Amino acid sequence: MKKLLNFVKSLEPKKGSLGHTLYDGLFTFLFAPNEVTADGGVHIKDRIDLKRTMVIVVLALQFCYLIGMYNIGQQHFVALGMYESFFEGFHLKLAFGLTKILPLFIWTHLVGLGIEFYFAWKKGHAIEEGFLVSGALIPLIMPPDLPIWILCLAVAFAVFLGKEAFGGTGMNIWNVALLARAFVFFAYPTTISGDQVWVAGFDQIMPGAVTDYGWWQTSFCNTIFEWFGWAQFDPGATIVDGFTGATPLALAYEGGWSAVTDVYSSAQMLWGSIPGSVGETSKPLIIAGAAILLITKIGSWRIMLSGLVGAALMSMIFNAWGATEFMTVPWYNQLLMGSFWFAIVFMATDPVTASATNFGKVIYGIMIGMIGMIIRVINPAYPEGWMLAILFLNTFAPLIDHYTVLGNIQKRLKRA
Repeated sequence: MKKLLNFVKSLEPKKGSLGHTLYDGLFTFLFAPNEVTADGGVHIKDRIDLKRTMVIVVLALQFCYLIGMYNIGQQHFVALGMYESFFEGFHLKLAFGLTKILPLFIWTHLVGLGIEFYFAWKKGHAIEEGFLVSGALIPLIMPPDLPIWILCLAVAFAVFLGKEAFGGTGMNIWNVALLARAFVFFAYPTTISGDQVWVAGFDQIMPGAVTDYGWWQTSFCNTIFEWFGWAQFDPGATIVDGFTGATPLALAYEGGWSAVTDVYSSAQMLWGSIPGSVGETSKPLIIAGAAILLITKIGSWRIMLSGLVGAALMSMIFNAWGATEFMTVPWYNQLLMGSFWFAIVFMATDPVTASATNFGKVIYGIMIGMIGMIIRVINPAYPEGWMLAILFLNTFAPLIDHYTVLGNIQKRLKRA
């Protein structure tokens, strides 16, 4: 380890250069800093720093990456009427999903980290680590076939105006990943809504549409599969009759829960074999990621639990109202559809943009759950409500904390 340390130190460029900014980011990623708080006084001493906090969140997201990548391939081949059983055509589904998720992941980080590195250099300080999580989240909340140029615009918008304009990591008032999704939704709505965008590999979703395979599928992957005698991508395959690519939420809005179960089983919705954003579909694996955040005390259980209570409570109110078919969907079935679990575990718990006080976190989570469910059920213009609900509560989080602290002060003054 000492030899590695000396070798890395020997590569250190001149201070003040862009190269030194990049070097500092690599050095602090590989090694814990030697500087510690001096003895004496009341100080918090812990080996975990911002980089390692961010890395734990990224690791918790890997469950979503694995199932999301595979599900891209699953939905593609279901549209073709091929390998419809979940584990059939395993290598084809995994390879197809990989060719779709990698460009999203790579370009998100090239643009986002490029902007972060530039600002760190111009400000003359160390690279900030906040984009490690934002860069891991953004590909998971986008459609798998999102045009790369739109993705790059969204990332640049979110990092420039949502983060650096406020001072960088720890200063932003809105969740950066959700800001990128909001940009795509409002600037290019047809690329992130409707039934056409959640199944990858086709110019349009309609019976008879031919696959839109590229070099990666027909040349690179097929060559490797041929060596092993495995099934290969068929460039002439077409979408089968009767396939629509509709998500459970779209079906529920049109015909209630019975319309959903005519197409998807509860097991499919639970485990994630349905169309949707890359990382939102598998509820057990999202909960496994939540467990990591809770065990390491990085994610707030108050926000997660209160968000669940808020969503369930609002859904029960709609059940009692029953004015539309969508309102009659039982609250526990509402939680099987859409991106609630991903939003409340990985988005709402962002420590920078969420409420900081304990009681404030409860109010914050309940409001996200209730408002998100209202937007989902009442407003047909939005396919899901959690993005807008979280961004809205991000805005009011400081106000919630202000009145929480003020209330505590007044209680103590009364006792005094």
